[in-house]
Amino acid sequence: MTATSEPTAASQPAAGSNSVLPDPPAPAVPPVFPGRWVGAASLVVGPLLVLSGVLLRFRFDFFYPAQLRAYEHHPGLVTASYSLVSAGWVLLWPGITLLAARIGERFRELAVWGGVLTVLGLFARTFHAGVDHLDLHLVTVQGAATATRTVSATYGAFHVFSILNAAIMGGWILLAFGAYRARVLGPLRATALGLASAMPLGVLKGTTAWSIAAAAGLCVALVPLGVAAWRTGPVPRAATVAGRLLLVGLAGTAMFFFGQAG
Repeated sequence: MTATSEPTAASQPAAGSNSVLPDPPAPAVPPVFPGRWVGAASLVVGPLLVLSGVLLRFRFDFFYPAQLRAYEHHPGLVTASYSLVSAGWVLLWPGITLLAARIGERFRELAVWGGVLTVLGLFARTFHAGVDHLDLHLVTVQGAATATRTVSATYGAFHVFSILNAAIMGGWILLAFGAYRARVLGPLRATALGLASAMPLGVLKGTTAWSIAAAAGLCVALVPLGVAAWRTGPVPRAATVAGRLLLVGLAGTAMFFFGQAG
């Protein structure tokens, strides 16, 4: 007759203690939205577009009268510059969402505040880009001199997105601090990310040394993070990647022609 093993004293809970052990911490789950691939693409493409657009208009003076004159003489170049920068700001939001999710694995409050303020700042820059588009095309209709007078007369007009000026600057600083505390970025790259707060804000802003430093800081901080995100996790089959690229190409082409149709 085999003897049944009795629980030892070491395996029994001590008197007065809880008999239920705490659950182990749950492993970090990759965010479903925006997803690893979309977020990684955003972190790579967005900063590079901003830097490219900023560099294209470096030759022109910073303030809006010079920007309007530059459009009068170099419409294609200035249009490309402003288009690249505005597209870069818009495309950054999935990457910021992914970065905030990474920070939130350790510091939820920093992730929420840093992520929300930064994305709200991107919305405000998108509004500024729309005003830029209209003001530049006033040159086509009215000429640079008249367009400059019109912009000057309306430059200080109130708009609701002026409330977010602090978010445009402060969001990047808080996000960089959270990324450093959560060990998502080291001190050098976190500082580079914080430099994005130095990007001039407002309507028809040209390029300064601070603009280049801010855009380069975005590239230093975020592009390697996007590449690392691509390399982390399972690699999809080549057929899957080709199918998704084809779908993106077809959808983008259809959306382009739909937009041109008004």
